[in-house]
Amino acid sequence: MDFQLSEQQRELQEAARKFARGELIELARELEEKDVSVPADMVRRYGELGFLGVNLPEQYGGLGLGHLEALLVLEQFAMVSNAVAFPVFEALVGPVRTIERFGTDELKARIIPQVTAGEATVAVSMSEPDAGTALTDLTTHAREDGDRFILNGTKRWTSGAGHSRYYVTYCRLSDAPGAKGIGALLVDRDQDGVSFGKREELMGFRGIATRDISFEDVAVPKENLVIGAGGFGRLMSAFGLERCGNATQALGLAAGALEQALAYTQEREAFGKPIVDFQAVQLKLAEMAMKVEAARLLIYRAAANAAHESNGLPGVFESSVAKCFANEIVREVTALGMQVMGGYGYHKDYGMEQRVRDGFAWGIAGGAIDVQKTNITAAMVGRRFDQRR
Repeated sequence: MDFQLSEQQRELQEAARKFARGELIELARELEEKDVSVPADMVRRYGELGFLGVNLPEQYGGLGLGHLEALLVLEQFAMVSNAVAFPVFEALVGPVRTIERFGTDELKARIIPQVTAGEATVAVSMSEPDAGTALTDLTTHAREDGDRFILNGTKRWTSGAGHSRYYVTYCRLSDAPGAKGIGALLVDRDQDGVSFGKREELMGFRGIATRDISFEDVAVPKENLVIGAGGFGRLMSAFGLERCGNATQALGLAAGALEQALAYTQEREAFGKPIVDFQAVQLKLAEMAMKVEAARLLIYRAAANAAHESNGLPGVFESSVAKCFANEIVREVTALGMQVMGGYGYHKDYGMEQRVRDGFAWGIAGGAIDVQKTNITAAMVGRRFDQRR
């Protein structure tokens, strides 16, 4: 068992780090201040440098590398901010993977090259006003009409809504009850009948647009079918990688907080010496480091072991453990970082308080912390738990 990165992995990690630190710090501040998304020209630059296709097939413009390499890149972007990392997150671990795994060859050839080039972003549209954790209660539906589907419904909490070009939209494609009737369509933002609500004002996640989406008699071509009715289980199987991406976004915040706190405590002086010389500060820094290192290892394990899974994606147990742990420690680590920086940690100009606010989001998004714990237990006992009875 080798815990060292290969030379290729280190080079990729360093390339991502150099780009993120060299070109994205000022942009991250602008996104936080103005609550706007990464500009289209910068997303294209991500694509030109290969950051949007790390683990996507070479035939579609990707680099054809593994999931671990993708997460190494994502972590470096997330250390700057979750907002500048979000296009990378969507491309490498988000709904593009659902298209890549379940879409037709024609759909993959049409959509994935746009993503790897930075010409389009794909978001996932799942939750509804009355269907969040209980996702099989969703009511958005599509009926067949010749060579198209007619889609109607309302979606909530869609990250990237209005900014992303395409949406993998979970909907009912038959009258079968529960999960049996659910599949997914790919919807274009510019289609007639697609509209977006106001941009939500959230505690954090500034720079990541979140809006409602309304579908009113949207005519979706049949070639945009991602997976048919009854495919809900297969759709959810792709979430092992998304969970690892969510965990890595949290890890990036925590690792960035540790790095910032280390630098600050060696520069800041009190009583004539750097505050890192005080044992109380040393204990906090050590706690931060232990949690960051543990989270990183859990994420890397899930990504590395994906090669041994039948579908090539991280398993439920390992990805849920990684996500749950990272979601919890990011709140603790960023809060410790704010504490050791004192007033500067609490000040908006220095970025630590932003890490605290953003850190809480990841334990809510993509399956809440308690849901992950249920997944973990279900994987250990070998059966799902029916929450309805």
